[in-house]
Amino acid sequence: MSSYVQVPLNRLSEDVLQALLEEFVSRDGTDYGAVELTLEQKAGNLRRQLEREEVAILFDTESEQWDLVAADQLQALLQD
Repeated sequence: MSSYVQVPLNRLSEDVLQALLEEFVSRDGTDYGAVELTLEQKAGNLRRQLEREEVAILFDTESEQWDLVAADQLQALLQD
C-alpha cells in the first residue's frame, strides 16, 4: 500500500505554497545550469510546472515529509 498522497494546489494557501516552493529550490544539490536564477525565478518556474501538471506535490504519510515529483513518476509512486 502506498504511503504517498498527492496534494492538490488548491488545498494550499498562497503563503504555504510559496514557502514550499522556496524551500524546495533552496535545497542542497539543486542545479539550474550555467545561468544563475533568483529564488523568485526558481520558485516561479516550479509554480508553472505545477500548474501545467508537469510535477506534483507528494506527501509521505509515514515519514510526514513532502517532495515534488515528475508527472511521469507520479502514478508509479501512488500505486506502490
